[in-house]
Amino acid sequence: MLQTLLGRATAAGTGAKVLASSGIIRPYPPAVLVRLARTVKDWGTGPAGGFASLAVRYPDRVGLVDELGELTFGEVHRRSNALARALSARGVGEGDGVALMCRNHRGFVDTTIAAAKLGADLLYLNTAFAGPQLVDVLEREKPTVVVHDEEFTELLAEADVEQRVLAWVDGDADGSEEVPTLEGLIASADDGDLDPPDRHGRIIILTSGTTGTPKGAPRNEAGVDAAISLLSRMPLRHGWRTHIAAPLFHTWGFAHMALAMLLGSTIVLKRRFDPEDCLRTVEEERCDSLAVIPVFLQRILGLEEDVLRRYSLDTVKVVASSGSALPGDLAITWMDHFGDNLYNIYGSTEVAYASIATPVDLREAPDSAGMPPWGTTVKMYDEEGAEVPQGASGRIFVGNSLLFEGYTGGGNKDMIDGLMSTGDVGRIGDDGRLYVEGRDDEMIVSGGENVFPKEVEDCLARHEAVVDVAAVGIDDEDYGKRLRAFVVLRDGASADEDELKGWVKQNLARYKVPKEIVLIDELPRNATGKVLKRELTKRTKDGE
Repeated sequence: MLQTLLGRATAAGTGAKVLASSGIIRPYPPAVLVRLARTVKDWGTGPAGGFASLAVRYPDRVGLVDELGELTFGEVHRRSNALARALSARGVGEGDGVALMCRNHRGFVDTTIAAAKLGADLLYLNTAFAGPQLVDVLEREKPTVVVHDEEFTELLAEADVEQRVLAWVDGDADGSEEVPTLEGLIASADDGDLDPPDRHGRIIILTSGTTGTPKGAPRNEAGVDAAISLLSRMPLRHGWRTHIAAPLFHTWGFAHMALAMLLGSTIVLKRRFDPEDCLRTVEEERCDSLAVIPVFLQRILGLEEDVLRRYSLDTVKVVASSGSALPGDLAITWMDHFGDNLYNIYGSTEVAYASIATPVDLREAPDSAGMPPWGTTVKMYDEEGAEVPQGASGRIFVGNSLLFEGYTGGGNKDMIDGLMSTGDVGRIGDDGRLYVEGRDDEMIVSGGENVFPKEVEDCLARHEAVVDVAAVGIDDEDYGKRLRAFVVLRDGASADEDELKGWVKQNLARYKVPKEIVLIDELPRNATGKVLKRELTKRTKDGE
């Protein structure tokens, strides 16, 4: 039975060991095992089967906590049954699309499960998208229904959408026949069990859109192998309480929602991130783990010292970060404050996770991306497609069970020997760790030497006055290309351009010193914390 439920990975020694140590393999009464077998057979291992199995295993356990209160796994199951029927009555069926533009709250989870129970595809929309981006994406994907928080109504006004449903409503609105509310639909429909569809739906996660219209990266059900891979280097455990601060529409936020299905975790959600409120939530809810993007760590550490001292995070065993590189000594600073609980994951929307840096990795080599987890291969190739020797820089390619199947609008990432490009350049060090040097399309050639913005950004981030930094390439008469750096200073700190250039000169080669350093109040970022460098390239030295 457990072989059927947990998949072929349990037959492998490493997989079985990881599943056992995380508490996933555990005894259940015979009647529960029979129901679990039927549930997974009928509904699969995606959101429909995953949350339905939680309702079988732990119907009365609190499964979700948000600003509206608590829901048990049984209540989550019944709510999604009702919503699935209501969406079906509005024309959503197998293979149709349901777009979701919601912040982190129960409506996001309800809609995800309900669409999966209908065999429909879920399209996760970035809550920071601009109107034109939304119009382009929705025109390309053509969903049957868009479920969105009320605050995004105006942004979606220009989009050609057949039907809308309001998820989070800010006031007392009850919706209308034209635009019903999620809660209204759930209350109006039968919440009994449904018949499973013939087709399992896909989750379509959009790329960050930092360089143009976001692309849709679809994923089918990942299976247990994906969880084993992550858990092999990150010690999440069964039954933990997890605050998912990372956006659920992002690969990293979704990954923790998916892990909760297997681990029986209680998901704690807040619609918006606030650095002190995040710390307060983790302590009040007695969370065991926290899922974040790196900019959230920066914002937390940017709090006044007396505020930081109010929160020990003594219940937290894992702080799981992903989405972009950890700048400078951020990892060390975090662990000095809150203990050695930080794990940083390197990957992309297309390849999922490629390597994981544990606290030991981050202490010994804070600029590394750690090592590949179980079931993952990472290799470096040159521009001609030849594998480079250890220690040499090359394009990073990854192989695992999570590679996406090609963009919804057509096209794919480069492939070599079954491995997929991440779009980055890096090397495997003598210590066996992966070192990501930067995006392959961001490298500049300055005075005949290759320069990656990341190295210069990390150097500037280590200056005591700097809280945030990004660099882009600009033309230079003498060197061909040089970097222009944009720097945000800490509150109350002071430093001018000459001082910061001198700092880089002390620590890096002369040709890596930025031609210009522009002081600005804040870097432009999207909702997943990535810097929008295309906006920085438009700015002049005066920041106009």
